[in-house]
Amino acid sequence: MSSNFIEAMTAAAARAPGAALAVASDRLPCTTTLGDVVAAGRRMGTRMTAAGVGRGDIVACMLANWREWLVVAVASAQAGGVMLPVVTIYGAKELGFILRQSGAKWLFTPDRFRNVDYAQVVADCGDLPALERHIAIGPDFAALEAHGPIADPVPVDANDLALLVYTSGTTADPKGVMHSARGFLAELETMRAMRVGGDDDAVISPWPPGHVAGALSMYRFLCQGTPLILMDQWDATLAAQLIDRHKVTSSSGTPFHLSGMLAAADTHGYDLTSLRQYLVGAAPVPPSLIKRCQAQRLAVYHCYGSSEHPTVTSGVLDDPLDKQLHTEGRAIAGSEMRFVDDDGHDVAPGEDGEICTRGPELFLGYLDPVLNEAAFLPGGWYRTGDIGRLDEGGYLLITDRKKDIIIRGGENISSKEVEAVLLAHPAVLDAAVVAAKDERMGEVVRACVVLAPGGSLTLDEVRDHFFSSGIAKQKTPERLSIFDELPRNASGKVLKHQLRETG
Repeated sequence: MSSNFIEAMTAAAARAPGAALAVASDRLPCTTTLGDVVAAGRRMGTRMTAAGVGRGDIVACMLANWREWLVVAVASAQAGGVMLPVVTIYGAKELGFILRQSGAKWLFTPDRFRNVDYAQVVADCGDLPALERHIAIGPDFAALEAHGPIADPVPVDANDLALLVYTSGTTADPKGVMHSARGFLAELETMRAMRVGGDDDAVISPWPPGHVAGALSMYRFLCQGTPLILMDQWDATLAAQLIDRHKVTSSSGTPFHLSGMLAAADTHGYDLTSLRQYLVGAAPVPPSLIKRCQAQRLAVYHCYGSSEHPTVTSGVLDDPLDKQLHTEGRAIAGSEMRFVDDDGHDVAPGEDGEICTRGPELFLGYLDPVLNEAAFLPGGWYRTGDIGRLDEGGYLLITDRKKDIIIRGGENISSKEVEAVLLAHPAVLDAAVVAAKDERMGEVVRACVVLAPGGSLTLDEVRDHFFSSGIAKQKTPERLSIFDELPRNASGKVLKHQLRETG
């Protein structure tokens, strides 16, 4: 296995230069090859080095699922930099925090995408003392990747920080999750060993590349040459059409993605028989959906992981149906799990406990070192914040969530971050945010508020308030409940389990 990203990318391009990339996009459609992408990225990286980007410098990339994202990833590796993918839906609040905390030196964005003017978003971020260049897709980007010399890559160590991913969690601000090339490449090797296909394997991914799942699909193409089909925004009908056209063999997503795709195929007559496996993150999959997939010989199974530890457990093709329906699979090769109580002591086998993990894919730690103290137990065990146990067959069962987050369509949303925006509204005296079940998205944000004396509040007013705050749109509450007072314990902590029961 290659020791760093640029070695893996150049080796893959030499081995499979014609590996196909297809991007279905109204904005930047293209069909190209791995050889083209790696060469363009190495030319760009050579120019970045000449412009002063050096080993360990942060290169932020706020691009969608486009060829250009892949070019920037190669360029960052060529220059010895650290790739920082940022989801395109973030507003100035999130982007400004990420750029300031990371000290990003360069930033790549669209000029406009989904009616967003990214120059204005960056301007609204305020002071960004470390940022030297903001490159929008257009002539400046084209000049960086234009034909020219390619220098030797800047040497880096496999254990250096190579990829920085920001994730929403229990803190109000996004958390910077640090990965080495060695750890991320180990994850890719695990994915290679688990895949069903062989030389005909082809992948379609609905995940934005600012998330670890989307980044994995992009790096799988770059470092292994697995053909990749991309969409820059989710469209179930287009996904079904692309699977039919490109004979896609594997994909991943949420039940929302899978059910929509199957329905679109039925409606429009698309052939999905090439699709052999579909990996679903830790979200309930209706038994009717699993059985429907089985009828067309599509294996659907769960996996469990996070931005910090991308894959801990996974199902496999020959798992019994009840394990596919009700568990997250078993530990993958190299991954370890233990289950602890609130004091960090192991619980008895078969009892529920907080899931702690170790393995070669585990992250290096958080960029903010203050967060690491609570995140790890002695021995390098990562505290996931999820509660679960192993069944008698060694399959993982997730039974509760210790983390105060909402998972909307696969997107983690910090309750504290949403609560802080709610409390800034003049009509709100007290607020708490919980997950509300939703058939389409799995969970949505439910705001539980106590009004200030004489105050009033509607859901439309909440939406207007969140829009003006600059926060990402998906974090806006979709349910609103008004309370005379929030239930609290003797120490003043809001009893969120009681709030969930009222919704």
